[in-house]
Amino acid sequence: MNTKIENLIRESEEELSAAFRRLDDVSFYNQRKVLKAFAENRVAAMHFAPSTGYGYGDVGRETLGKVYADAFGGEAGLVSPALLSGTHALTVALFGILRPRDNVLCVSGQPYDTLQGVIFGEGNGSLKDFGISFDVLPLTAEGKFDYPAVERALGEKKYKMLYIQRSRGYELRDAFSVGEIGEMCAFAREKGFTGCIFADNCYGEFVEKEEPTDVGCDVIAGSLIKNPGGGLAPTGGYVVGKREYIDLVERRLTAPSVGGEIGSYAFGYQYFYQGFFLAPHVVAQALKGSLLIGKCMEKLGYENFPKLDKDPADITRAIRFDTEKQLCDFIQSVQDSSPVDGFVHLEAWDMPGYDDKVIMAAGTFVSGASVELSADAPIRKPYTAYFQGGLTYEHCKCALAKILEKLL
Repeated sequence: MNTKIENLIRESEEELSAAFRRLDDVSFYNQRKVLKAFAENRVAAMHFAPSTGYGYGDVGRETLGKVYADAFGGEAGLVSPALLSGTHALTVALFGILRPRDNVLCVSGQPYDTLQGVIFGEGNGSLKDFGISFDVLPLTAEGKFDYPAVERALGEKKYKMLYIQRSRGYELRDAFSVGEIGEMCAFAREKGFTGCIFADNCYGEFVEKEEPTDVGCDVIAGSLIKNPGGGLAPTGGYVVGKREYIDLVERRLTAPSVGGEIGSYAFGYQYFYQGFFLAPHVVAQALKGSLLIGKCMEKLGYENFPKLDKDPADITRAIRFDTEKQLCDFIQSVQDSSPVDGFVHLEAWDMPGYDDKVIMAAGTFVSGASVELSADAPIRKPYTAYFQGGLTYEHCKCALAKILEKLL
């Protein structure tokens, strides 16, 4: 590492010392919360055991759901390797809760790219195909909830679900904090909404001391190869919330006649439990890495979000570039710093579920795990890289040095 880069990183770390202490405080709070959930559910070695066949009486699966529910402030939880991604967890939850002719009001702008086909697709088994409407309200110019528009919409139509996406996705806005989500929940209830308030919680778990289910959301869902898997969960997703809704989601994942009574996993559950236990610390490491790269990029004149004077609400960071080449060079630098496939030259490709070509750096131990150090971007203007993850702060720092070498 040359002296200029070393000094830039050291200076940035010193300026971030107070923010790092706040993150340590959040991590400690969440670690105690998870430990309490393990203790109250009497987690033992027997819960790590594999199961086969129908999985009747699989105490590992059942207890894992209870641990998630307790830690995330829900009445019940579904945690399963049969949920293949965050998009799949969200899809199963939506189809479990909603029925033909139901209406959904999305108050957080356009949902993430991979959900577009789930919601609006034609002839592919989408919500639209099943006669379920999904109305999307744009955000304000500042990227915040448009409360007057929400009030008008709730007054004009009966909605079964109010949908919130916590993370920015591929939009240039800040993620919504738990506090902001709680304010929207309270506002919707005040305006007479009695249906299900549902939050896509991807990238947000353990970033703050509370989860959306602690402040009024009825259901949250996410991926285990993001925050809550702690870098160890090999696959899977979760849905946590009120029991009446989780029961419906379980019946969609399996079958209406059996619900959550079945489900086996022949490889055992140790990594799911251990990953969840480590998750508060891993998330704090990723957040520190995000702040450090944000500070250094800001010093070099690159606009990035969230701004450094704000506490982050998820683990992603958006960084804007002037050209496609700068964008791709940045993504390649992350791949070059990966412990797995660090030698690979990246090319943008037509990734399933996306409208634009996507370039993705993910030299990860778990394929595609975005709680590990990773970065991706759609090839479209404004050229914006989305950087997230990092199992250790030290790895983030190593990657940052390589990124800066290329940029400088």
